[in-house]
Amino acid sequence: MVAVLTADLINSTAYDKKTFQKVLAHLKDEFEEIASQKEAMFTIFRGDSFQGIVKQPKYALQIALQLKASVLKVQSTNFKKTTNPTADVRIAIGIGVAEYNENAIAESNGEAFHFSGKTLDNMKFENKKLSLKTSNEEINGEFLVSLKFLDMLTDKWSTASAEVVYYLLKGLKEQQIADIVSRSQAAINLRKKAAGWEEIQLLLQRFDHVMTKNYNR
Repeated sequence: MVAVLTADLINSTAYDKKTFQKVLAHLKDEFEEIASQKEAMFTIFRGDSFQGIVKQPKYALQIALQLKASVLKVQSTNFKKTTNPTADVRIAIGIGVAEYNENAIAESNGEAFHFSGKTLDNMKFENKKLSLKTSNEEINGEFLVSLKFLDMLTDKWSTASAEVVYYLLKGLKEQQIADIVSRSQAAINLRKKAAGWEEIQLLLQRFDHVMTKNYNR
């Protein structure tokens, strides 16, 4: 029983070349770090899409949100700077049984891959950016609502908000983040509140509880 994340960059053809390369570089760095800390592996395909396997489903949402924040915080390489994110990503999480080859994820198969791939295809027409599909309709129903609210929240993030959430997801404290981004702790606290970090934490805790209860291995 695993979680499969299938994702694509939204409107990637509109990115300038340097920004696109910058986004991909950030994602590759995240893939390496996540793989070193959790039982997970990722691969990029079709240039602007990626897929990953998370062996412990309870980590799937946190990883998805970390990847999303890493993309949203990327500053455009254009001379015209903006606080609005230049790039965004659409991520579908599928949870179920799967047969996979760690060295050839794209050739892997199973329920989790079908759930994730089909859900991502549907999301393109449903105006969703983060979605979950399992064989348990009760779980699907619960997170259908909460992930829609999460979409509304992340759509309002500035690059600064995404950056703060990104570091919070890594477990850093306010002062540590302040030191990294050269801002005051008070400024980081304001960004954290504006990003809805308290509500995000509650959702992550609920996701962990539900996944551990139903898919503990």
